[in-house]
Amino acid sequence: MILPENQRKRLLEKGSFIPFHRPWFSGKELAHVADAVNSGRLMGAGPYAGRCEKMLEAALGCKRVLCTNSATAALEMAGLLLGIGPGDEVIVPSFAFVSTANAFALLGATPVFADIRPDTFNLDEEKLEQAITKKTKAIAPVHYAGVGCNMEAISAFGLPVIEDAALGLFAALNGRPLGTIGDFGVFSFHQTKGLTCGEGGALAVNRADIVGRAETVLHFGTDRAQYLAKKQDSYSWCEKGSSFSPSELCTAFLLGQLESVDFILESRKALWQGYHLALEDAEKKGLARRPVIPEGAVHNACQYWLLMADAKKRDLFIEGMNRAGVQAASHYPPLHQTPAGKRLGRSVGHLSISEDIAGRIARLPFWTGMDKSAADKVIDTTLKILARL
Repeated sequence: MILPENQRKRLLEKGSFIPFHRPWFSGKELAHVADAVNSGRLMGAGPYAGRCEKMLEAALGCKRVLCTNSATAALEMAGLLLGIGPGDEVIVPSFAFVSTANAFALLGATPVFADIRPDTFNLDEEKLEQAITKKTKAIAPVHYAGVGCNMEAISAFGLPVIEDAALGLFAALNGRPLGTIGDFGVFSFHQTKGLTCGEGGALAVNRADIVGRAETVLHFGTDRAQYLAKKQDSYSWCEKGSSFSPSELCTAFLLGQLESVDFILESRKALWQGYHLALEDAEKKGLARRPVIPEGAVHNACQYWLLMADAKKRDLFIEGMNRAGVQAASHYPPLHQTPAGKRLGRSVGHLSISEDIAGRIARLPFWTGMDKSAADKVIDTTLKILARL
């Protein structure tokens, strides 16, 4: 149920509407953007991109980070770097955003949909063996809600691993940052993520032997990176690539967010923990299930979800929340059930967990800097609606 626009406007005017998401700004972003504008250099791969990349490399401890215009673009780059193409297969969880599969389908490969775990909603490592064939070129696990997959088990198959950590920046597993464990890690700076530049992403390259090629693919498939570094007088087309770089305006904005990362993470973790503690009793009463954080996982408070008893109660919960002026939301439809998924991919097994979770999950409003009154309203409304289901 979507709140009617006229009702939403009335609630906004009264200051009582709690949107699902609201972007947060540090105040530094516009100063950096103005500086980029005044510099006269707006295209990609400039000084601001370089500063963001260095900050991310230092924070994550990976070989190389490249800023991209989206996490989707980063996934496509990883596919190109692994030579994924027609006749190949890439294993992905069915419970994921479309980009996780679409990036490889665009290259001509077949996404192979595997089921997820019922606790974390991450790719079920026990379902991988039956999904692997001679055509399997890579595995692309998704760290759902910033909670790490079982990377040890996934990596044990010896296949290239592309970590979809779009939701997992600054989360960790057994002391290692998500996105730095596989061959590649993919991050998102979309407006709905913890750190944002509106639309943007990054590719973590964790193999030293691929760093040079990654820079080539980023720059249209040319050796332009060598030219920009003043190591040669011109550049030429070397391999397949595309226009994957974000503009300086995006990375200038992103730098302001990265400079405030400590506040962002602290604010979000405090909000997440507030929700979690307030909803503990509701879980004990069997009204809804709260998120599960496995041992060894350090999440990044990317979002907060609840799992209802069945799909009908989930729909009633979201409808009731929206009517009360608190915007709740469902999440991904299983990719194997979508028109493109049926046409372009193949499924392994019945994928019953993906189908079940997709029908029962509800996400609560969640953003950096949410004040106490808004958080209290989300909690109070959630408890009231749950008690009526």
